[in-house]
Amino acid sequence: MSDDGRKHALLGASSSYQWLACPPSARLSENYPDCSSSYAAEGTLAHSVAEGKLRRYLKRTRKAPDCGDAEMDEATDAYVQFIGEIYEEAKQTCKDPLLLMEQRVDYSRFVTEGFGTADAILVSDGVMHVVDLKYGKGVAVSAEDNPQLKLYGLGALEMLGHLYDIGAVRMTIFQPRLSNVSTSEMSTDSLYAWAENELAPRARLAFDGAGEFKSGGHCRFCRAKAECRARANANLELARYEFQEPARLDSDEIAVILAQVDELVSWAGDIKEFALSEALKGVKYPGWKVVEGRSNRRYTDEAAVAETVEAEGFDPYEHKILGITAMEKLLGRKRFEDTLGGLVEKPAGKPALVPESDKRQGLNIISAAEDFAGQEN
Repeated sequence: MSDDGRKHALLGASSSYQWLACPPSARLSENYPDCSSSYAAEGTLAHSVAEGKLRRYLKRTRKAPDCGDAEMDEATDAYVQFIGEIYEEAKQTCKDPLLLMEQRVDYSRFVTEGFGTADAILVSDGVMHVVDLKYGKGVAVSAEDNPQLKLYGLGALEMLGHLYDIGAVRMTIFQPRLSNVSTSEMSTDSLYAWAENELAPRARLAFDGAGEFKSGGHCRFCRAKAECRARANANLELARYEFQEPARLDSDEIAVILAQVDELVSWAGDIKEFALSEALKGVKYPGWKVVEGRSNRRYTDEAAVAETVEAEGFDPYEHKILGITAMEKLLGRKRFEDTLGGLVEKPAGKPALVPESDKRQGLNIISAAEDFAGQEN
């Protein structure tokens, strides 16, 4: 969940990946408007629906909200089922486990004015479990060394640690639309050691607008990403390889380029998007102008078109089987698996070159090449 829907902390948990990696970006971002996307609005609605359904499950309310979206209904049902399972499991060993939802937590002892909102906190004998619902389906999020989860866990400990004997904090990312459930665990001592030795020093720099700017994957959600000089310099470093044929580069040079190329493409896209938005406000860029882009023809009234074509004696519709995602949405996940599971296959994916830190198992190169060659024929 984002850091409180009504007020955002400068050093919020949801943006911690950014300001921990690049401390001065927190203050720099203050100079830019927070342009919430449709995805953010969708995520906010999903969290609201999930909270309502969880309250109904716990019999704290009689009616859950209806979002009118089948996919969101299925995803939030899965979340409630997951929380329900760990809650019932906790009751097997703990007489009265505590379950909090959409709970504001404060970690300002280590991060000035730091707070956030944890989706679910479950406290049982010796263990605190923090769960974060991710409704997005762009990239699978890992709970391993996840600063947002660690901040939620830290804030929850600050709030409840004096009431319960908590020896470990379990942290889970629940991402239903990607079937991703990632869990990691830290001892309470280890979490506090991280807070004192790593978090607090970086947070002081971030709050003061100090420290060094650093470009990387964390730039993705930074509001200043298009105009950041450090990011520009890091990406323009690749200009020294301009006009060199790939075959003439050595392995070390290619490794450097591979490490930066995705960020370079992202940066270029951010520059184009920012420049267009500024040009539409009247900013002039030497040698550039705003024109009307290409567009495609479209019907003004599809029902009238269908009726007219049918009157001419033709069938205006094309008929084809639904895609797997649409079919699964139509039938529901369980019914889809029960009825069509045996008729669906997942062929081997196309080989991809990724960093060593990627958790996927490396391929047998000879075998992978043969399999891919077979797909090409």
